[in-house]
Amino acid sequence: MPRYFFNTRIADELIADPEGEQLRDPDQAWEIARAMIRELLKLEGAEGGLLNATLEVTDDAGEIVLEFPFTEAILDMSGEAGTRH
Repeated sequence: MPRYFFNTRIADELIADPEGEQLRDPDQAWEIARAMIRELLKLEGAEGGLLNATLEVTDDAGEIVLEFPFTEAILDMSGEAGTRH
């Protein structure tokens, strides 16, 4: 299975993920990225420029597989509703 690294970019600063995770494909990496961003925003809020941050997911070769803006995860969250009856 390929290894994906979840690096956080805030302006010009890159916070590298040195370990990464072995995942089946880029779709699973997208799901993990979305969950990571949501959890981080729940814990930290929008402080420290997180709303301007992007999660850059790279492969073993260092190529960017996807870029996930934190604001995109928030927009996705706003469409969620509780259970409907």
